[in-house]
Amino acid sequence: MSYSVGQVAGFARVTVRTLHHYDEIGLLAPSERSHAGHRRYSDGDLDRLQQILFYRELGFPLDQVATLLDDPDADPRAHLRRQHELLSARIAKLQQMAAAVETAMEARRMGINLTPEEKFEVFGDFDPDEHAEEVERRWGDTEAYAESQRRTAAYTKEDWKRLTEELDAIHARMGDLLAAGEPADSAAAMDVAEEHRRFISSSYYDCAHELHSCLGDMYVSDARFTATYEAIRPGLAVYMRDAIHANGARAGARGE
Repeated sequence: MSYSVGQVAGFARVTVRTLHHYDEIGLLAPSERSHAGHRRYSDGDLDRLQQILFYRELGFPLDQVATLLDDPDADPRAHLRRQHELLSARIAKLQQMAAAVETAMEARRMGINLTPEEKFEVFGDFDPDEHAEEVERRWGDTEAYAESQRRTAAYTKEDWKRLTEELDAIHARMGDLLAAGEPADSAAAMDVAEEHRRFISSSYYDCAHELHSCLGDMYVSDARFTATYEAIRPGLAVYMRDAIHANGARAGARGE
C-alpha cells in the first residue's frame, strides 16, 4: 500500500511543499515512485513522518531530527518513549500556564484587591459572582447585575470569607433537612429557602421571589450549579429548587 504526496499531506495536515522540502533535504524520502515519477509513500514512510512531526512540535530543528532518526543504534520504541516523556512534560507545563492565566483572568473579573492565591484560598470551587453572571446572561443588562457589581467591588477578603461561610451554613442546613427526610415544601425547608433569598438580597442584589425561583430552576438545569449542590448532598439541587418554589408560593399566598 502506498500513498500519493497529496494523500500524505492530508493525513498529516502538512503542505505538499513541506513534504517536497523534507524529500529534498533527505529527511523523508518516499520509498517509491510511480511510473510517471511521482512520489509514493509507504506505511513505513508515514511512521517516519509521524516521528518528524513529533520532534518538530517539541521544537527540535530539522537537522537534529535527522540525526536522531538516522541513528543506527536507536530503537524506534526508544523514540516513542522519549517523545512521550517530552510531550508529557510539555503538557504539564502548558497546564500550569493555563491555570495561571485562568487565575489572573478570574482575579481581574472579580474586581477585588486580592492576590490570586488569596482569591482561591477564600473561594475554593465556589464563585460568588456566578448568580449575577447568570442573571445577565439570561435576562440581559439588569439592575440586579449592576447592583451586584456595585456592591461586590468594595468587598474585602474578610467580607468574602464571611459571605462564603454564611452561604455554606445555609447549604448545610438545607442538606440536613433533605437527609432527615423533611419535605421540600415543609415550613422548615421553606424557611431556609427564605434565608437563602435574603442572603442574596443583602449580599449581591435585590432578589425578589420570582427571580429567586428562576435561580432555583437554574440549580437543576445548569450543570455547574447542579454539581455544586450535588457535591454537598446528592439530590440537594432539586430539593433547593422545590423549597424555593414552595417558599415563593407561600409568599404569594401571604400577599408578600
